Amino acid sequence: MIAPHVSVIVPCRNEQATIEALLDALAAQTYPLDAFEVIIADGRSTDGTLLAIERFRRRCPQLAIQVIENPARTIPAALNRALAAASGDVIVRMDAHAAPHPEYIARCVAALEAGAGTNVGGVWRIRPGAETLMARAIAAAAAHPLAVGDARYRYASEPGEVDTVPFGAFRRELLGQVGLFDETLLANEDYEFNVRVRRAGGTIWLDPAIRAEYVARPSLRALARQYWRYGYWKQRMLRRYPATLRWRQAGPPAFVGLLGALLLASPFARPARVLLLVSLLGYSSAIGVASALSALRRGELLLTPYMLLAIMTMHLAWGAGFLWSMGRP
Repeated sequence: MIAPHVSVIVPCRNEQATIEALLDALAAQTYPLDAFEVIIADGRSTDGTLLAIERFRRRCPQLAIQVIENPARTIPAALNRALAAASGDVIVRMDAHAAPHPEYIARCVAALEAGAGTNVGGVWRIRPGAETLMARAIAAAAAHPLAVGDARYRYASEPGEVDTVPFGAFRRELLGQVGLFDETLLANEDYEFNVRVRRAGGTIWLDPAIRAEYVARPSLRALARQYWRYGYWKQRMLRRYPATLRWRQAGPPAFVGLLGALLLASPFARPARVLLLVSLLGYSSAIGVASALSALRRGELLLTPYMLLAIMTMHLAWGAGFLWSMGRP
């Protein structure tokens, strides 16, 4: 059987630190190298990203790489420009922060040909973004259900139907049914795309045998920016599809809203001060216990306070971004 031609599309901007690891992982795929291409949509990088890509090309000319410019410098615009340049029958969406395991493309194609799903993907293994306790704690937090709720692609061990997958693979013909990525959403574009796939009668399928490593943010500041952005654009997406709201998404803004209300009322009402204290103590205690248990399982008890800070940052930044978006037109 002839292997379907695959286009791997990659949005990219200032990814000098990780782009060669991605390309190394793609060059190591078990899928025939002459049966897939890599389309990188670069958002006018100002670091050494383009030089790193050119350096990789010289040492691995057998991997077909095309770099196109993305003047909009946003992820959905990058994906759409890459799709316009792609020639594959199957599209695999990848990220410059990721490194797919060698069988990634082959397993995605096999799942599509077996009819497992309309858009198929797998699980992340989160890698620290730096060699520090904080970075390791952020990576651990990003895989913990208390931090990410029921986002199964972060920890699932069984295959099944899900709401979304991070790096999906689908047949090109799907775009004719559901359209391109929504360029008005600067984050959450994958989830919104998958909402349209499901509304068109398609299935999003997650198989834990399809694996990729993902580099987490290295610091609390970078993590807070990332999750504020996630929360902001999730609320924008929910304005269009309110029925897609999940409990994991409602919890952080509700908690941040409660804390804000109690803070405002505290100078004037003693019950508000008491409830604020109880809420903070209860929340931090629950997160602290979960962090300690996770750190203990990893054999790194020193991660506990850092992981507590990471999970709290994810919740509070996501919730604050969501609420801020609600107040915007």
